[in-house]
Amino acid sequence: MDAKALEETALAATAAASAADEIERVRVEFLGRKSELKLALREVRDRETGMTLNALRERLEAAIDARGAELERAELDRRIEKERVDVTMPGEKVRRGHLHLITQIRREVEDIFLGLGYTVVDGREVETTRYNFDALNFPLGHPTRSPLQTLFLDEQTVLRTETSPSQVRTMEAQQPPVYIVTLGRVYRRDTPDATHTPTFHQVEGLAVDDGITLGDLEGTLDYLLKALFGETRRSRFITNHFPFTEPSVEALVSCHICDGSGCPVCRHSGWVEVGGSGMVDPNLFEFVGYDAERYTGFAFGWGLERIAVLRHGIPDLRELWRNDPRLLEQF
Repeated sequence: MDAKALEETALAATAAASAADEIERVRVEFLGRKSELKLALREVRDRETGMTLNALRERLEAAIDARGAELERAELDRRIEKERVDVTMPGEKVRRGHLHLITQIRREVEDIFLGLGYTVVDGREVETTRYNFDALNFPLGHPTRSPLQTLFLDEQTVLRTETSPSQVRTMEAQQPPVYIVTLGRVYRRDTPDATHTPTFHQVEGLAVDDGITLGDLEGTLDYLLKALFGETRRSRFITNHFPFTEPSVEALVSCHICDGSGCPVCRHSGWVEVGGSGMVDPNLFEFVGYDAERYTGFAFGWGLERIAVLRHGIPDLRELWRNDPRLLEQF
C-alpha cells in the first residue's frame, strides 16, 4: 500500500466534502472496517510499518473530524441566518382543552363538602346485591331488583344503581361519627329523555352522629342548593318515600326553563327534582352494627348531570353526553 498516495487522496476527499453526509462517507471510505488502511493495519508484521500506518490513521481522523466540525458550524450559521425568528413577535396561540362540565360540577361539589369537614369516598361500580339492595332496605319484591330496571352481571352482581353501597361499606369499616360524600357513575335501565339517561353521575352524602335531626339535613341541603344555584333560584322540600330513609324528603328547585309556570321539562309542575334524601332508616344501622338507639343520621342522593342542567339552563340532559364542542366549550 502506498501510504503517501492514500493520505493525499483522503485529504483531498476530506477538503472536497461540503455536507455532513459527504464527510461521513469519506470517514467510512478511508477509516471504515473495510477501508484499505484498516486492512493494511491487520496485516502489519513489523514495528516500523505499524507506527507509520497508525500515524497516518491519526492524521486522517484529525483531518476528517476537523472538517466535520467546520461543516457543522457552517450549517448552524446557515440555519440561524435563514430561520431567524423575531422573538418579540407574539407566538401562535395553543388551543387548550378543559374539564368536561360534569367533572367541573363533581369537583365543585367535592370542594363544598370538604369545606364542611366531610370526607370524599370512592366506591366500586360493580356491586353485589347484598350492598346494592339488601343493605339499603330494598325488599325482595321491590321493582328496582328487577332486570327490567337494573343491569345484572349475574344473579348476585349488578352495575350499581346508586353510590349508596359505598356508604354502607364505610359504616362497616368505622364507628360514628361519619361524614362522607361519595361521587361516581351509576347505571339504570332508564329510557333516555330530557331528564334521564341509562348512565349518569351521582353524589350521595351521609352524616351519622349523636343527635342528628331532620333540621340538620334540610340545613345542609339548603346550604348546598344556595352554593350550587345561587340565591335567585327557589327551592323546596316535600315528603316522599325511599326504602333507605325514614322519614324521607325530596329536594326540588324552580324550573330553569319556565321559572315555575310549567313546561315539558318540569312536566308542567314548575319544579324539577334534584334528588331524594331523608333520615337513615334504623334497619341500615342494624345491618352495619350501629346502635340505632344512640345514633341518628341523614343521607341524600343527587344527580350531577341534573345539577348541571338546572344551573346552566340546558334544555336536555342528553346534550351532556353528546359531547358537542359548541355546547361544552361554553363552560
